[in-house]
Amino acid sequence: MRTKFSSKVEQDYRIFFIFMTLLMVGVYVLSLVQNPALRQPGPAILLTILLAIHVTLHWMVVQIIQVPKRTAMYILGQGLLAFIITYLSHNTGMVFALFMALIGETIGFLGITRWGILSTLYYLSLSLTSFIIFLNVADALSLLLTIIPVVIFIGMYVTLYLRQAEAREKAQALAAELESANRQLSEYAARVEDLTIAAERQRMARELHDTLSQGLAGLILQLEATDAHITNNHPEKAKSIISNAMEQARAALSDARRVIDNLRQPSLDDLDSALRREISRFTETTGIPCEYRADHSQSASSPDGIPDSVKETVLRAVAEALTNVANHAQARKVAVHVRVEDKSLLVTIRDDGVGFDLSAIPSGHYGLLGIRERIRLVNGSLEIQSENGTTLKIQIPL
Repeated sequence: MRTKFSSKVEQDYRIFFIFMTLLMVGVYVLSLVQNPALRQPGPAILLTILLAIHVTLHWMVVQIIQVPKRTAMYILGQGLLAFIITYLSHNTGMVFALFMALIGETIGFLGITRWGILSTLYYLSLSLTSFIIFLNVADALSLLLTIIPVVIFIGMYVTLYLRQAEAREKAQALAAELESANRQLSEYAARVEDLTIAAERQRMARELHDTLSQGLAGLILQLEATDAHITNNHPEKAKSIISNAMEQARAALSDARRVIDNLRQPSLDDLDSALRREISRFTETTGIPCEYRADHSQSASSPDGIPDSVKETVLRAVAEALTNVANHAQARKVAVHVRVEDKSLLVTIRDDGVGFDLSAIPSGHYGLLGIRERIRLVNGSLEIQSENGTTLKIQIPL
């Protein structure tokens, strides 16, 4: 036996309980007025006590029906109590008031179910018995036929009312969930903003480390060597080192300006043109020739459809790789190959330099780390080969 009360429906049922109580009190007073025998102390006290118990049980129904066994006892007990009260009052109006209230209440917490229908038939049989006691069988059956449409109306009304109350409760719960989701979205937006700021700081650190940090470190070493030669009275060697330091300072300044210019660049409209400019700048600065080739398969999307985030990642990765070639590779030529294939952007950067040991990268050098971080942010992958030169293979899904 399953009940259907919820907290909101329980609150709304108080209106029904108040109306039911007033109706029963009215019929009780009417019975006392119409039946002089009930005004005797004994019958009056008994009727008053029984009716008070009956009404009190109505008000306690929500707590009682939480346990299925108590629900069955409640239905049976309230039916018998109503039958005794109607028998004492000898008033057909009391039959309507008590049993119609019980039927409406039962349909309310049991619904149009097997148990709800059985409980309704139980109350109707007690009503018919009361009518037969007060009237003859024909009149009792006639009144019962009058009651049945009322019972159907009560069942429909209570069912619709419960559905409306439950729908209102669900709407309020949904509104609360939406409000909670809105708060979470606001919190997530704040977190994303913080992460964006942190990512931008990391990006700027990656952009500047090979220009300022490495440039200044080289200048310090050369100045220390110059100081040592001056101390040892080797002015020619000191002069040569100073000349090299000046060239390195100019190169570092040029790289810093390039990085600042890239940071201020709002978007990359054409990846091919941006890569050509970067390669041209590399060749002019280092004198190392760099071959550039770009192609894409017919089945893949054109380069124009590449997202700006991917374009920027590729451009920064190529620029970083070329910077590493200029600073460490001692290469005589470089090749950059870009192609779109199988819904992926493939970039290959190859040089014929001295190569390096991947497991022996000194601390403080973040070039390759920066490239890996950039590619990871766009769900790409990086493969490095360093035999007979160095090859970087970048694959980014589109």
